[in-house]
Amino acid sequence: MGKTAFLFPGQGSQAIGMGTTAAAENNAARKVMTKADEALGFRLTELMENGPEEELKKTVNAQPALLTASTAALQLFSESGLQPDYVAGHSLGEYSALVAANVVEFEDAVLAVRKRGELMEAAVPAGEGGMAAVMGMEREALEAVVSEVNEQGSPVQLANLNAPNQIVMSGSSNGIKVAGERAKEQGARRVVPLNVSGPFHSPLMKPAREQLQEVLAPIGFRDSEVPVVTNAHASAATDAETLKEALVTQVTAPVLWEDSIRFLLDDGVDTFIEIGGGQVLAGLVKKIQRRGIQVFSVESQADLDAVLEAKA
Repeated sequence: MGKTAFLFPGQGSQAIGMGTTAAAENNAARKVMTKADEALGFRLTELMENGPEEELKKTVNAQPALLTASTAALQLFSESGLQPDYVAGHSLGEYSALVAANVVEFEDAVLAVRKRGELMEAAVPAGEGGMAAVMGMEREALEAVVSEVNEQGSPVQLANLNAPNQIVMSGSSNGIKVAGERAKEQGARRVVPLNVSGPFHSPLMKPAREQLQEVLAPIGFRDSEVPVVTNAHASAATDAETLKEALVTQVTAPVLWEDSIRFLLDDGVDTFIEIGGGQVLAGLVKKIQRRGIQVFSVESQADLDAVLEAKA
């Protein structure tokens, strides 16, 4: 029998209503929602349930909301007997993975990601940086494009290596513009600017990285109960200090998501379960590996029942 990985989504997967079904169906999930409100000192769960969407999309709100929704949905698994062999999260989702692996307490994590959002939004003045998704271009070819633009003085780098021919680049506004034009000239199918508040996962986030290190320093991290595949290294770790440092590194480093999934596939994972926020990661896994695997998204008891039936 193959292995199972729990996956946790990052920013962009937020949606009005997130977490509410799990909370309505499960007492432990409902307690997670309450803990989030108490820790943060405001009604995050009201925003998650009712919006407005523009407010929920703000980095400072989306990040704790996604962590809360994922942790709430995770509670559905408590009596299922289904345990992961690995956990992994996309960018912000790595915090959810660490909560799932009992590395850090949820209350500490939700405060940290709220602060993380504030630091990331403040790191670069509005309009001076951004991100763009590039479709239909191989990693090596796009790497050559951004390297050339970098050498000419406009910072830009590959930020999210999500799946074959689906890569996000991040950097200065001019760097994104020039690299996007050159990518299209060299065969990229589409270049789509993203509606984000900064050039995440790029060296321009260095101020946020340094400040986040200070935020995380006093938080108690434990060795992981299950291996965590980190964004920055696309390899598994269980050591508390290694996992803490990986959260700091990922602020300016690329999210090696395709590499992380391939690491899991190579170690025999054939069941991937996205927990708590739509189906973005499930879709990426299917683009990386189409055959011989099972991919699920779980936000409700009915979703979990479908997983358990398929694995019976």
